[in-house]
Amino acid sequence: MIRLDEETADDWWEVEGLLDLCFAPGREALSSYRLRDGVAPVAALCLVARDDDGAITGAIRNWPVRIDSPHGRKWALLLGPVAVHPTHQGEGLGAALILRTLEQAREGGWSRVLLVGDLPYYRRFGFEKLDGVTMPPPTNPERVLGIELREGAWRGVTGPVTRAMP
Repeated sequence: MIRLDEETADDWWEVEGLLDLCFAPGREALSSYRLRDGVAPVAALCLVARDDDGAITGAIRNWPVRIDSPHGRKWALLLGPVAVHPTHQGEGLGAALILRTLEQAREGGWSRVLLVGDLPYYRRFGFEKLDGVTMPPPTNPERVLGIELREGAWRGVTGPVTRAMP
């Protein structure tokens, strides 16, 4: 039986170990990490999946970011990273983590979420390619995806994604 809990400060090292296991050693060199530098994640939207023994088998984090749009500064959540331990992949844990955080983000008043990822995977959650929203280089623009948690939330929102100021 797997349960989803809010990540705590005591989980930090175990989550970091899981992220290191699931992603390349250079994961922190990705442009999305520059948007996280010095910014606290949205704690209520950082979840872990635990097995019966309490071991962390999956994790997801969400970070506030800004889009410096010609129509004014807009806020969004940057979803990720999301990781599932290799021994639990294919069990639906990643989907459960994503769906739960999207639901909680909507309930928490967030309007829009973006991520850098593969459209064929994230389309099933409602993500679409964002035109005109640019992540820091060297991000492939085809992988910049977004979802509206409120109807029309991405309408007219274009521009560079920048780090939320602490």
